[in-house]
Amino acid sequence: MPVSASTPLKKRMLQATATAVVMLALAGCSTTAKDRMTTGSIPKLDKPVEQMDTNELRAATSRVGQAYEKNPRDPVNGVNYANLLRMSGRDAQALAVMQQVAIANPQDRNVLAAYGKAQAAAGQLQQALDTIGRAQTPDRPDWRLISAEGAILDQMGRPNDARQRYRDALDVQPNEPSILSNLGMSYLLTGDLRTAETYLRSAAGQPSADSRVRQNLALAVGLQGRFPEAEQIARRELLPQQADANVAYLRGMLSQQNSWQKLAAKDSTSPASNTN
Repeated sequence: MPVSASTPLKKRMLQATATAVVMLALAGCSTTAKDRMTTGSIPKLDKPVEQMDTNELRAATSRVGQAYEKNPRDPVNGVNYANLLRMSGRDAQALAVMQQVAIANPQDRNVLAAYGKAQAAAGQLQQALDTIGRAQTPDRPDWRLISAEGAILDQMGRPNDARQRYRDALDVQPNEPSILSNLGMSYLLTGDLRTAETYLRSAAGQPSADSRVRQNLALAVGLQGRFPEAEQIARRELLPQQADANVAYLRGMLSQQNSWQKLAAKDSTSPASNTN
């Protein structure tokens, strides 16, 4: 049978993945230059920040950082630079950038949203909720901000409140895969892997689902001990290089206490391991 979510090994694995899961949820609603098309001296990002490999991320950070130095008040470039810094693990610097950009653009919703995400990444969770709340407009609510609130609430250990915010976001944007994925990961964080898988399968089945959604589904399946199926999901519909990156992500998430090898061995010896 698949490894139970109640085992000490599984609890340690869930704890080890918690922060990374929440950061993936927050990253899913980031702003890029593609969202707000500009011209002139603002460097254009060729792809979403979350889809860049290490070399692309390094090059983009250097290029956008130089533009930020020339004009630290620009909202679009400042948000892009902070997003690049966060994806590089430079959370404190990203927060410092967004503080300056928010001072210069106190009414810009995109700036406030990015500022809130930078605060969350730096561990300033209540401040992040307050900032994102200021960015929201009740008459035209932004589902991305509602979902980001849910991700922060999950990080604060308030899963019921988080899940309500995800459902509120789904009321605004039905069947949005990033919201369904966040909802599934909320259940993963509390060890309810089967419910997590249900939502993540629904998310992955949406036409606009991206690689990150499939990564999350692969993680939920892998945590239940179904290694071959998890790797198959991680490689689905991707170029070989992208597929290898997904599998590397999956292996990394399951690396605690040699858990990948243990789960693979469990899966290969159990005839019931491919059942839900």
